[in-house]
Amino acid sequence: MSDIQKWEVENEEFWESTGKNIARRNLWISIPSLLCGFAVWLYWGIITVQMLNLGFPFEKSELFTLAAIAGLTGATLRIPSSFFIRLCGGRNTIFFTTALLMIPALGTGLALKNPDTPFWVFQVLALLSGLGGGNFASSMSNISFFYPKKQQGLALGLNAGLGNFGVTTMQILVPLAMTAGIFGAMGGDPLTLQSTSGTLIGKIPAGSDTWIQNAGFIWLLFLVPLAFAGWFGMNNLRSPHVSPDIGSPITSFATITGMLLIGFATAIFGLWLMLPESASGSGFGVPKEIVLIIVVVSTVYLLKMIPGQVGTNLSHQYQIFGNKHTWVMSVIYTMTFGSFIGFSAAFALCIKVVFGYQHVMVDGAMSHDLNNPNGPSALMYAWTGPFIGALIRPVGGWIADKVGGALVTQLVSVVMVLSALGVAYYLKAAYGSATPEEYFVPFFVLFLILFAATGIGNGSTFRTIAMVFDKEQAGPVLGWTSAIAAYGAFYIPKVFGEQIKATTPEYALYGFAAFYTLCIFINWWFYLRKGAEFHNP
Repeated sequence: MSDIQKWEVENEEFWESTGKNIARRNLWISIPSLLCGFAVWLYWGIITVQMLNLGFPFEKSELFTLAAIAGLTGATLRIPSSFFIRLCGGRNTIFFTTALLMIPALGTGLALKNPDTPFWVFQVLALLSGLGGGNFASSMSNISFFYPKKQQGLALGLNAGLGNFGVTTMQILVPLAMTAGIFGAMGGDPLTLQSTSGTLIGKIPAGSDTWIQNAGFIWLLFLVPLAFAGWFGMNNLRSPHVSPDIGSPITSFATITGMLLIGFATAIFGLWLMLPESASGSGFGVPKEIVLIIVVVSTVYLLKMIPGQVGTNLSHQYQIFGNKHTWVMSVIYTMTFGSFIGFSAAFALCIKVVFGYQHVMVDGAMSHDLNNPNGPSALMYAWTGPFIGALIRPVGGWIADKVGGALVTQLVSVVMVLSALGVAYYLKAAYGSATPEEYFVPFFVLFLILFAATGIGNGSTFRTIAMVFDKEQAGPVLGWTSAIAAYGAFYIPKVFGEQIKATTPEYALYGFAAFYTLCIFINWWFYLRKGAEFHNP
């Protein structure tokens, strides 16, 4: 039952009689599996805030690097993951990659039990958390094969949008889970808060007990049953345009493992080039933009060098790189999803660092280290942005199905430029004020608008991809563009960390606004102007 030989969803009779129910079952198992992947990938944005509240002995800029490490690895792992469905089948892939998430979840829980855990251990665990980021590419590629073109905007929007709720679910569940010893003696002893923390229902005063280790352990309660659901409820599509030549499940698991190891190796090399010696790096200080190019190119090249059927299949699928629209959509999707995932990773720590401290002159120099007793709790508010971005994503796909993906993308691009500039203005004002909380409300509202725009744009870009590429290329292109865009989860926290250290956080938003302006022109030139090859698809 797990393997389906005939799959013709563009045939209306087949779709209504057979395909629809199978597609729905696979979609509704895929969504919570992807949700947990996002949660494990991005939980460092919340964990690092609580590490600050507990007085873990690390610098703020160091803590930003944990989210960046997870971001770089997760994005890099999306490159091999883009091709898992063709090589290994949907059921085999979703089951195995979901089960692998248990490793970082368990390890993170164990490491957080002790504040004296070395920083390199957290770096390794952040690296492993990237497994959750990689899962998006294979999940989206898989679902794209289950639905006819006319329904892909909504189906992919649901998978991605509800899967993206892993960010919001994590940002709500993790703070709540940390308030009680829900795992008893097995979960370990609590730690004592040194500064105010919070959940979505209110602040938690300093001196309270907290079980920060539950941030990792809690996901095991979901991952174990989801692995079983994937194995017994999902299907491999063995039709010629999907996964015609997959071997046994064990062979598929070995293939996935080998390709993931290549992604880990290139990500580790990139991090080593970039990080200082004090953070287990080379000290060369290679610029992050060059590191990204090195990591992407080396990953693509090494995957192609795999001998046998894997390398042959990848050579066939690499034909997408000869299509200029693969690169165009990679840029546009980076604007939407890259911004969403990057802001999701950095939002909580940004609130904590900018509004949770007073910015005052001490002995003739500006100090940013005094706790602000009137500051907002990052853990109370951080979940709202990703929540709105994920909630509205299917709406973006639905609207794009009606009026055209490129038109919707163009409108949200303008909104992103304006809201990013507004956020920059209030960030600058707050970071130079002894009472930064006065600027929090406009900052927060504008950031929510920015999140909403990224969510609508996520859905609309999927619609464009579905219309520009044929059935065989659409799946790999979805995976590839999502991989490139996911580097936002590395780049945005890294930029925020650098600009916070330089005391100019507003410069980060100025740069993002400039990129969004470039995307407005690119989207118009290729998809909206009169005479474009794919006019307003």
